[in-house]
Amino acid sequence: MHYDYVPLPARNPLKWPNGARLALILTINLEFWDLVKDTTAPYYAGGPPVLPDPLPGNVPDYHNFTWREYGQRVGVWRMIDTFDKAGVPAGCTMNAKMGLERRPVIDAVRERGWELVAHNYEQGDLLTNYQFDRAAEADLIGRTLEVYEQVVGKPARGWLSSSLRGTSQTADILAENGLIFLCDYMNDEQPYLIRTPSGPIVSTPYSVEINDFTFFHRRGMSTHMALDLLKEQFDQLYLEGAESGRLMNVGLHPHVAGHPYRIRALREFLDYARGFEGVWWATREAIAAWYLENHSSHIPT
Repeated sequence: MHYDYVPLPARNPLKWPNGARLALILTINLEFWDLVKDTTAPYYAGGPPVLPDPLPGNVPDYHNFTWREYGQRVGVWRMIDTFDKAGVPAGCTMNAKMGLERRPVIDAVRERGWELVAHNYEQGDLLTNYQFDRAAEADLIGRTLEVYEQVVGKPARGWLSSSLRGTSQTADILAENGLIFLCDYMNDEQPYLIRTPSGPIVSTPYSVEINDFTFFHRRGMSTHMALDLLKEQFDQLYLEGAESGRLMNVGLHPHVAGHPYRIRALREFLDYARGFEGVWWATREAIAAWYLENHSSHIPT
């Protein structure tokens, strides 16, 4: 896996389809955590806990498990309703076990025609556990993709690693399996090519800066502060997008953004963004497919 360092001033202007200035993706992460692991080591559950004191993996952590499960039982439905009323699509990621264990959530997403991106097998089984065992990583990815196709009814086209913890071989394995985009890297506001022995794969950047965990749990922002931040990010990228198109991703988690006292930030931001022309409510697959055809006009090889 290799990607070139090409600073923004060295690129040609990026011209999105239909003259769009900003590709906007609001990502709902649909994640499943095992209650216990067969280990006495602390269980890192693929996301910050609300109660930070770690327990051994083989001891049920009902406090953190049920805090996260709130998103599956309640929060995600509030978020889906918010998107429905705004009349815009969400982009979603899906653990394989979410598709197996929480099928009604996935069915609701499929009924709406929203994008689903493969997001590891189980949220706490990070790919970095397999940095030195390529075959084991390839097996985990393969099993995830098998469940994805079984649940969604078509092959996955892209991937986001749990906690963005991929390895130096993840992009190569994904390309071998026919995927065309990877979301793990946070080093840009435009897509770019990652080169692998099996051909190029497109980086469609995710963000932990523009992310509800960062707003509400890492920085302790209020709902109003988070809304202001989203608008500031949007306004600046929209301004710059007049010259060269930008991509804005908002990372959301149903057990964080789906609470009643936070949902206003999502609702009012959707209403705000809908008021602008030239916003592409894009899927990552559409961005990646377009970029594979048009990358040479942006960053010549």
